[in-house]
Amino acid sequence: MNKIEHIGIAVKNLEEAKKTFGTLLKSSCYKEEEVESESVITSFFKTGESKIELLAATSPDSPIAKFIEKRGEGIHHIAFDVDDIKGEIKRLKKEGFDLIHEQPKKGADNKHIAFLHPRAGHGVLIELCQEMS
Repeated sequence: MNKIEHIGIAVKNLEEAKKTFGTLLKSSCYKEEEVESESVITSFFKTGESKIELLAATSPDSPIAKFIEKRGEGIHHIAFDVDDIKGEIKRLKKEGFDLIHEQPKKGADNKHIAFLHPRAGHGVLIELCQEMS
């Protein structure tokens, strides 16, 4: 794993959260996009070499809506940048990690992604990210 790529934060009101994080980080959202397969709109902010990803549900039955209903707003996941996502999935599976995705899928910000189950990360949802070529 190369670095923390981003920290995902589940929010109820994306516009309000963008104002808060824009002020906090003294920057603007550089990219916003909808990921229809996850029923979410994402907004990204750069901070140093990492990013903050704000996640807002577009459907009441989306994973983000369910997360907020159960736990409230807050940190949803930590994403790590990897060079070879398929290789990392294979390695982590062999090491006994519980995976949500055994194959990478298209995510936001031009990335292939895969998630490990939170029980694999002591209650933290972990995302693997690889830049699409």
